[in-house]
Amino acid sequence: MADLERRSLLPFSAGDNASDAVINGIHFNRTALDHYHYGLYTNGTLSNDSSCYLAFDHYQPAMFSNGSFANETSCYAPYYGIRQRGILGLVCGCLFAASIIFTIVNLRKHGRRLLPLGKRFRPVGRRWQWYWLLFTAGCGTVSGLVSVDVDRGYLQSLPIVLQNFFYYLMTPAILAAVWESVRHWGSWQERQIYDGDNYSLAPDAVRERTEFWMPLVFYLFGFMNFFMTIPRSWTAIEYQRSTEQQRAEAQPAATDGRFKAAAAFALLAWLVILYSLRHSIHHYRPPAPAPTHPLRRVRHLAHHTPYKFWVLLPLSLVVVGYAIATSIEWAISPLKFDASSGWIYGLGYAPVLLIVLACEVCGYRDENEDVLLIRQRRDRGRVVDAELGILGNQKPAWWHRAGPGEVSRDPLLALRMAVRNEVGGGPSTHRKVERAMEMRPLPTMTTTATTTTTTVTKGATTTTTDATTRAATSPSSSSSSSSSRPESTLTTSSSDTRRSDQAPATRIRSMLDV
Repeated sequence: MADLERRSLLPFSAGDNASDAVINGIHFNRTALDHYHYGLYTNGTLSNDSSCYLAFDHYQPAMFSNGSFANETSCYAPYYGIRQRGILGLVCGCLFAASIIFTIVNLRKHGRRLLPLGKRFRPVGRRWQWYWLLFTAGCGTVSGLVSVDVDRGYLQSLPIVLQNFFYYLMTPAILAAVWESVRHWGSWQERQIYDGDNYSLAPDAVRERTEFWMPLVFYLFGFMNFFMTIPRSWTAIEYQRSTEQQRAEAQPAATDGRFKAAAAFALLAWLVILYSLRHSIHHYRPPAPAPTHPLRRVRHLAHHTPYKFWVLLPLSLVVVGYAIATSIEWAISPLKFDASSGWIYGLGYAPVLLIVLACEVCGYRDENEDVLLIRQRRDRGRVVDAELGILGNQKPAWWHRAGPGEVSRDPLLALRMAVRNEVGGGPSTHRKVERAMEMRPLPTMTTTATTTTTTVTKGATTTTTDATTRAATSPSSSSSSSSSRPESTLTTSSSDTRRSDQAPATRIRSMLDV
């Protein structure tokens, strides 16, 4: 087996003549080797700047004069078996993949909207936590499965870059999942208070400004962590083909200033999460008893902190602490292909998996917030009914659904509908008022006369009036005169009487009818 600890250039063995070289029992054209800049190294590889082939034991490549090879095996082909790093990575990848199913179930459970959409609280706010968990699980799955090729490869190449690329993507993603969990818990506390009494939360400019700026500050730090870690040249991480090459190329790249700055931004993001939890407890939970001694404040915060945050916050701090440690100490970094698997999976992958597991368990135990809100509204309704003296076994609202024009058999529901109609209700009441106004007959003008005689003959019409008309005759009178039979005479007499053709007066049902 080739020696992986040293990698230096070896001279070609002499062949049959000056232009012939023997490598692992195979004759090569020395001129072609020099022309294409191939060299033989102590780790048993024949390579130049673009190609690398194994040339030891049963690996015997043959080179043609045009630079092409036959029977060649790439240096980056799987050579070793799966070792500890690959086995643990395979287990973590499978666990991350399985968590995607449970995350989708919890997303459907908690993301459903069962109440009308409001302007203040959007359903997408309670879904972001599960979106970030899906992204974290996807990155963990790819990173864990690719670690198998890190162990199997003879020389390090693209697999170690892919594993660490997706591993470092998990850091801002899992912090964002914890942040959304803490932020939404505070929003849920506010929603319950606001739903019980719209005016119980007094306008507070400081509180509103803080809640506006906190997400922006957190995602700024999260983006800076991503920007300092991901968009960079990862080629130097592949240069771990010898101990000297690790110290000269890979170690400086893995512990440079950008990784240190990314770890610092991750710590700042975690502090913003901690401050958000303290802000929510201060404004939306019962206040601490006076006098507020520092120890009493800490006890108050600990008492009102949900149990799941006692798990999420320490685990996320472990993730941040490991990122800080790996940016300083190369020996425990996941970028080092032969680092101890206990450091990589014990402090890197395991905390992320436990955070995902804790979120899944809490999501399974908790109910949909709209369901809880409907239950709270029902309980408040029962309390109000008890205060009004409405007691007894009341059937639910869906038991009697009286349609338009029907009368409910429940006297209590009928009484409530009558009160609602009297006071005024929603769109249905307005439509009923408009329909009543349109169908009501128009009032008729009153006509006062002493004696009026109208004679209709076949050829002509003669009208005699012996009194002064104070108002015009109503349209109904003129229409009845014109529809009389020919050659008939209609005489109408009245003495100081008032004639009205109005319909019976409509009873006023509410102030909207006036």
